[in-house]
Amino acid sequence: MLSLIDKLNWAIIIMLCATLGLAPFSPPHIVEKLTLLINGSLVKPVDWFDLVIHGLPWVLLLLKAGLVFKKR
Repeated sequence: MLSLIDKLNWAIIIMLCATLGLAPFSPPHIVEKLTLLINGSLVKPVDWFDLVIHGLPWVLLLLKAGLVFKKR
């Protein structure tokens, strides 16, 4: 799994973060979902699905950055 993430292009991950990770842009949807999570009001299955979909690009970005720093 980590080798697959290592093979992903930085440009693709950054583009995913800039589009899917932030859409809709005003305010970013991921911020709304994280706020709901922190407040404990993220209860609907559709909200959890939204959090996963909008959060996945950011998780990929963090994993890719972690792999790069681990190699150094």
